[in-house]
Amino acid sequence: MDSNRDEQLWRQAKQRARFQRSLVSYFVINAFLWILWWFTADTKNFHGIPWPAWVMLGWGLGLVFQYFAAYGGSKENLVDREYEKLKREREKNSL
Repeated sequence: MDSNRDEQLWRQAKQRARFQRSLVSYFVINAFLWILWWFTADTKNFHGIPWPAWVMLGWGLGLVFQYFAAYGGSKENLVDREYEKLKREREKNSL
């Protein structure tokens, strides 16, 4: 491991790589599930919601949270940004 590596950036890079692998798995496995459903279900007489839709919904919600963890920033980053914004507003108003 590189001793000059920024640990926060390294953790963020790992989270993003993990999300990207999860996203690929999501598409590959859900495509397989839809194909499986198509060939095993009686699609001509089918009424209702196909069962792969429930898998996609549940897993998709998990992916949304994983995306925000990887790309949306942590709570600490959000607090830092809000603090800097308030600080700039105070400086602007004091001029």
